[in-house]
Amino acid sequence: MAISMYETTIPALRKMLGNLSAILSKAEAHATARKIDPAVLLQSRLFPDMFALTKQVQIACDFAKGAAGRLAGAEVPKYEDNETTFDQLRSRIAKTLAFMETCKQAQFAGAEARAVKLTMGGKGYEFTGLDYVNHVVFPNFYFHVTTAYDILRHNGVELGKADFVGEI
Repeated sequence: MAISMYETTIPALRKMLGNLSAILSKAEAHATARKIDPAVLLQSRLFPDMFALTKQVQIACDFAKGAAGRLAGAEVPKYEDNETTFDQLRSRIAKTLAFMETCKQAQFAGAEARAVKLTMGGKGYEFTGLDYVNHVVFPNFYFHVTTAYDILRHNGVELGKADFVGEI
């Protein structure tokens, strides 16, 4: 059975970005209801040496658009990482989803064997598309989405597993 890299990646990334956007909306409502400055949540982190919520969302979007673009053989857009509000973070997610929609399923043909070259932490790497998804994209994407969820949950936002997983 042939692996469909499109079906393996895009639906899962799309769903989780939608869930992340909904989680951010709940966090904003939480801040409003409790008269908490939204910046407090946006700049919260689980530990001092970890990235804040805003950066977690930015990186999750970067891995999603990077996967879509690289696997489709398209240029990956660069974002400025200048979001400072919940609205701006949800807009970044929407922009990421819109870019992913431009990457059509046909472009993913043969992507499992396509060479993907990256520089991370100043070091160059080369993967097959399948290894890139399994060993780079999914672990990193889910780490940052989970960490965003955990930051908000830790700060009292009423979230549950269903918010993270979404509809099945």
